[in-house]
Amino acid sequence: MNVLDKDPAARSFWEVYFTYSGVIALRMYRRAHWWYQHGFKFIARVISQRAKKKTGIEIHPAAKIGRRLFIDHGMGVVIGETTEIGDDVVLYQGVTLGGSGKDKGKRHPTIQDRVMVSSGAKVLGPFTVGHDSKIGSNSVVLKEVPPHSTVVGVPGRVVKQGDVRIADMDQIKLPDPILAEFRRLNRRIEELENKLGITTRALDDDEVSDISLDIAKAEKGEQDNGEV
Repeated sequence: MNVLDKDPAARSFWEVYFTYSGVIALRMYRRAHWWYQHGFKFIARVISQRAKKKTGIEIHPAAKIGRRLFIDHGMGVVIGETTEIGDDVVLYQGVTLGGSGKDKGKRHPTIQDRVMVSSGAKVLGPFTVGHDSKIGSNSVVLKEVPPHSTVVGVPGRVVKQGDVRIADMDQIKLPDPILAEFRRLNRRIEELENKLGITTRALDDDEVSDISLDIAKAEKGEQDNGEV
């Protein structure tokens, strides 16, 4: 069993078979998928919802899942209707393989062989995550991932492909998108303040006097019109 190879806490086949929520959810998914493929979609949905209540893992019975999928811990895992998962894939708790809300038909991702999706990661949309790739914890992946890639961040970006490091990858110091946005706004405010200061300084004393004179003439004209 794949779980015994990948989980150091697994002590025996029977412990895994009867107590691991990911294994239980997959067994129930296989039954639900069989009913779904044979046109009994209501029965399939009943089984999948029972599995969700029992394990905290929601797998749509129409999803296509290959061999030896390992869902570790599993609580909060969601696998959408048009998701396709290859062989020897590993999913950790809180993973969502979902849609972006803007696509029809094929709405969910295709996860190729030997991909690892870390806890809390979201893979959203009808694109492919290439084989032997790794998705970092809490990443939000919204576009195609080449094979043998490592993806981190929000939105997810490739930081390593094969043996080539594309960007610095520090799992402890992941980029903070909110902080980055605040910094961008601060820079923009400083730029606007500088431009405003330049505009104000450009008005010398003569220009200020001319502007004051024009305002005075306009006010006098309004008064004369009022008297008439």
